[in-house]
Amino acid sequence: MYQHIVDTPIGWFRIVGNDAHIVNSGWINEEDAIVGGPGAHVEWKRRAEVQLNEYFFGDKRTFNLPLFMEGSDFQSNVWACIREIPFGSTRTYSEIAQELGDKNKARAIGTAAGENPFLLFIPCHRIVGSDKSLTGYAGGLDRKEWLLKHEGAFESEQLALF
Repeated sequence: MYQHIVDTPIGWFRIVGNDAHIVNSGWINEEDAIVGGPGAHVEWKRRAEVQLNEYFFGDKRTFNLPLFMEGSDFQSNVWACIREIPFGSTRTYSEIAQELGDKNKARAIGTAAGENPFLLFIPCHRIVGSDKSLTGYAGGLDRKEWLLKHEGAFESEQLALF
């Protein structure tokens, strides 16, 4: 396994993968961002850093990276649905549950979103509460707010800070 750490405007972002795929990504504390030398050359490291920089500079709206998704069928379906939420838009847990065919599974959607191993690459920050409030995000609500503002979702979606 290899890791690659990218310094972003909202903190250190760690990407972990093998020779061919990214297997995990997420925000880390500064003290966890200390890394050794350049490590092995794997293609996803360069691609991920370029795409992250393009995203933070406003030039990229979706990611095209080799993600190795390992989860239940339900989790995989939820993650696939989350990937389809457009840049600058949000969905509620209930809306995703309806899209997946069972409006009563909003809580299960929340659980699956919380287990998303690819923060930012699978944009679970785009999921909000039914009242359009910002709710749970493994990267922290401050980052969620920043990302949604960066994408213009506050203006287009009339989101609320509670």
